[in-house]
Amino acid sequence: MTTLFVSDIHLAPDRPDLSAAFLSFLGGPAREASGIYILGDLFDAWLGDDDLAHPAWRPIIQGLRHLSDGGAALHVQHGNRDFLLGEAFARACGARLMPEAELTTIEGETTLLMHGDQLCTEDHAYLAWRKQARDPRWQAQFLALPLDQRRLLAAELRAASSAQKAEKPAEIMDVNAHTVAAALRAAGQVRLIHGHTHRPARHEHSIDGVRCERWVLPAWGPPGGYLESTPGGLWPRPWPSPTDSR
Repeated sequence: MTTLFVSDIHLAPDRPDLSAAFLSFLGGPAREASGIYILGDLFDAWLGDDDLAHPAWRPIIQGLRHLSDGGAALHVQHGNRDFLLGEAFARACGARLMPEAELTTIEGETTLLMHGDQLCTEDHAYLAWRKQARDPRWQAQFLALPLDQRRLLAAELRAASSAQKAEKPAEIMDVNAHTVAAALRAAGQVRLIHGHTHRPARHEHSIDGVRCERWVLPAWGPPGGYLESTPGGLWPRPWPSPTDSR
């Protein structure tokens, strides 16, 4: 049995191609796994658990539930797009909501799991937004709004975010090397798996003389894919999807 890691699926009502690809993944490779970790941004926007009945989400929730009912351990982490996923979503899927950084053991190797946005510390404007969006008071105020109003506000926020990204140097939207080193040092010089940056790769870091691996997961646009953990190591696996959704 294997463990699979995915992130940055960015499911959206106007992207049925991504939903179809993800459902195919759930019915294919994921069915053979003992555990699946979704490390953030399963959804391009999650407006609250009262949106569970949205027609676009029903097959996704059913597919995840079928997987967990079949015995797979399903773990879901918040991303920068779906940080409002709550316990009602987790119950509907049979999933466990993860903390924003989790230290666990995978195939005997201690591994730090993150979405990865908290590592992008050069992007000061994003970090300010992240702090606000994680504030329970802000979340309570947002969730108290009618769902239709939340949809409009989310669309405005996505448009503003896209405009800001177009003006930012690419390097500030990547992880900061010092922040990565600090996270690995604090965790005990371990292996790190994260998503968010849409720059899939395997990196090596020397932390106080100890070699540490860092694996970055792909988004489900080109090249797409997931990471498979077996007793022999970690293996990137391709998964086709026609366009990048970042």
